Amino acid sequence: MGRIRPRGAMRGLPGPRTLAGLALAFALAGCTNVDNAYFSSFANKTTGLDLPATVDFYPDHEVHQVAKNHFGEGQYGLAARYFERAVEVNPANAEAWLGLAASYDRIRRFDLADRAYIKAGELVGHRAEYHNNVGYSYLLRGDVVRAREAFFEAYRIDPNNLSVRNNIALLRDTARRANRD
Repeated sequence: MGRIRPRGAMRGLPGPRTLAGLALAFALAGCTNVDNAYFSSFANKTTGLDLPATVDFYPDHEVHQVAKNHFGEGQYGLAARYFERAVEVNPANAEAWLGLAASYDRIRRFDLADRAYIKAGELVGHRAEYHNNVGYSYLLRGDVVRAREAFFEAYRIDPNNLSVRNNIALLRDTARRANRD
């Protein structure tokens, strides 16, 4: 006996369980790094999501590391502010721009994240890590189509990149679950 579908429900569209599964799957996936720095755009916590008006002063040569430390501790608002300063100190620092974009993603400031990703893209060029992180940003927004496009562009560039392959597998598993519902 088949599953009873609510009125108006169409075969092939994801149901509530699928959408909940998507949210959980996105929480378990990750982004990639550039130059051995890890910046994922997904927040597992709700702390550190505020964008503070001011932050403590650090010398220019320390501010990038301070930003990375705050990001690693889940203090994404503070990380964003320090990454902002890091890109002011060194506008050619692609790692700082990616960290800034990921920090903005974590505090759900996608408008600011988009600007940072544009600048990061100009600096890192056409690299798998960049496209993978942009794709993950789209996942956070619920834009699975654009996420898939970015992930497959990353895969085309570097088919051996484990983070890219994992994110594509995540999308594939999500599609299978959607078809079962």
